[in-house]
Amino acid sequence: SKLASLFEHPLYNIPIPEVTEKDKLFVVNPMEKFSLRSSGSDEWVSSSKAETLLPTGKTAYDTYPTWLKFYVGINRYELYPRQDPLLPKLLQDLATQRIISSVQKSGGTQLKLIMTFPNYGQALFKPMKQTRDQETPIDFFYFSDFERHNAEIAAFHLDRILDFRRIPPVSGRLVNITKEIRDITTDKKLAKTFFISPAGNVCFYGECSYYCSTEHALCGKPDRLEGSMAALLPDKTLAKRRSWRSPWRRSYHKSKKAEWELNPNYCARVRETPPYDSGHRLLDLIDMTILDFLMGNMDRHHYETFEKFGNDTFLLHLDNGRGFGTHSRDELSILAPLRQCCSIKKSTYLRLQLLATQPYLLSDLLREALAADPLSPVLAEPHLRALDRRLGKVLVEVGHCLAR
Repeated sequence: SKLASLFEHPLYNIPIPEVTEKDKLFVVNPMEKFSLRSSGSDEWVSSSKAETLLPTGKTAYDTYPTWLKFYVGINRYELYPRQDPLLPKLLQDLATQRIISSVQKSGGTQLKLIMTFPNYGQALFKPMKQTRDQETPIDFFYFSDFERHNAEIAAFHLDRILDFRRIPPVSGRLVNITKEIRDITTDKKLAKTFFISPAGNVCFYGECSYYCSTEHALCGKPDRLEGSMAALLPDKTLAKRRSWRSPWRRSYHKSKKAEWELNPNYCARVRETPPYDSGHRLLDLIDMTILDFLMGNMDRHHYETFEKFGNDTFLLHLDNGRGFGTHSRDELSILAPLRQCCSIKKSTYLRLQLLATQPYLLSDLLREALAADPLSPVLAEPHLRALDRRLGKVLVEVGHCLAR
């Protein structure tokens, strides 16, 4: 496995600082335990009434469902550890756990569902809108593009290979629209949008501000539908997140340009503006820029951080569905922060150089990572080949900066 070999490389074993109690997102009572409601049940409860003695050799933590262990592991420096033994189990849960509730997520331009499992874990389901080999038409504006379920899956694995680890785990899944959405939803607005198509397929379209209509209905074959299942982050009532507008946000206007597109010295002003005037926030944003360029995502208008950690923490790379839309074109404007600021983390630069050489070619590593997903093949081959080409262009930009 090239992937296993990569994660053993010294560049992937740079230690993070010691994690103290104040660096953890949650401080857990080590005696709090969760137990099954009944021997035949998947459901767990937090219970002071449960037996006070745990089975021999088990700690209270061992009784937690996988998603809760994932939450407990989040800290100031990383969303999950590099060699995380939980990751395969969490991905498996997302792909196979029984779905007991499906409701529409409010907000956004396209339909997304929140699905709940018997162990109270939740996932964000993005349904398939386009086939693997459909490229975004050349005349489409970036903000009117469809979100792609396979882009969410590929983005998670790419983020991990780059060693950012800032995207929550995502797995592909084949969902039964009838049994796992229509028959169990308590969402009355969603329930009203189901119908049977002339071809005999089960369809629905939900309610949202842009692509929710009979013309954009999602249909099964006859009721089986692909989608991405992303582990939900802790509820904002438990772990507040702060949303930040990206300084390199696009204008979202058909003819108007943003200031950064007109002012080549734009970065100088950003560097003087909080939170970019201290810490590693600007370098983290440039990491995100490189991730977006590699997958061709032009839709990064905001990003989020956990409020508890202030400015000294990583950025969450959420909502990546508009990546991997084109493989034949490279959108160099995405690299504006790197080009204008001429700054990059040394560790990021060294890893990018490693991923541009055999035996660690980025396309090979992502192909291997995606082969284990239930919806494999997740990306069409031209998208994988485009990664190596784009990585070369990132290294050329850094080369220009070094020369300057």
